[in-house]
Amino acid sequence: MNKKQMDTNETAGFCWKFTKKIFGFKRYGLNILLLFLSMGFFLLFHKTAAIPPFFSFSVPVLLLLTGICIRIAFEWERVPVLRLGKFYKTKGPGIFFVIPVIDTIIEYLDCRIIVTDFSAEKVLTKDAVPVYVDAIIFWMIWDAGKAKLEVENYEFAVPLSAKTALRDIIGRNNLSKVLTDREGVGRELQQILDHKTNPWGITSLSVDIKDIIIPPELEDVMSKEAQAEREKKARIILSKAEEEIAGIYARAAEQYTDKDKAMTLRSLNILMETLKKEGSMIMVPSEVPHLMNKGVAAAIAKTQGMSPQQNSNAPEQ
Repeated sequence: MNKKQMDTNETAGFCWKFTKKIFGFKRYGLNILLLFLSMGFFLLFHKTAAIPPFFSFSVPVLLLLTGICIRIAFEWERVPVLRLGKFYKTKGPGIFFVIPVIDTIIEYLDCRIIVTDFSAEKVLTKDAVPVYVDAIIFWMIWDAGKAKLEVENYEFAVPLSAKTALRDIIGRNNLSKVLTDREGVGRELQQILDHKTNPWGITSLSVDIKDIIIPPELEDVMSKEAQAEREKKARIILSKAEEEIAGIYARAAEQYTDKDKAMTLRSLNILMETLKKEGSMIMVPSEVPHLMNKGVAAAIAKTQGMSPQQNSNAPEQ
């Protein structure tokens, strides 16, 4: 990944986080509304002398306390709450109440599936080949309380643990296994990661190996090796085809054994097929025309019901 792509990804990540923060302020809409209502009722009751003082004071205070105590969590959010410094309960989604000063909200945690891109740079495989591996992990929080109490920064700890586990897996396998068994490497990485992150209330759903980069000089060597392997297979296939053809010719030759006439006719047929091409010329031994005369005589004799010898002694018409 070049510098321009890295800058683009960082900019996109920053914009997404900023948009998420802005959207998060919508959860305080009801609080702001109650605060304004309390101020409005207080001013209204203060100017109206007919309303009893107790009522004009209690209603705005009640609305103000409700606005301070009420909280809203979105459907995908969970909120760990501390009461007097100790973990009390995980609340949400929807409306819930907290006691001011006594209760402390740790954070609004997003429990949707999170996608994190990480890489293991220049890792040596078991056969001492340096590789660069890019991977993607899909993970989610299933216990918001543990995610905030068991680990300080889970958003940093999960990718770092995945990167460490990936380097360990690559170091224990040969290059051929890493290249050909990406799904197996991903499953093994997921198991190691689950064993480490499950006590944190976090689970990994899947790990996908996105890209494996090897040194250019090794790419050339592997390309030549693959080309040689393909050439070897091609030659083996060709030799098997030659072997099958030779067997067919051997069985055909058995049909012509001790059958001179059949062999002669076959030879003449081949010669005739060759001469069919326009402008073709073929050089044959001197005895071939004699064989052709015999073949023609045999054919005529068979047609007229005469022996070849009688046909050769017959007078020319």
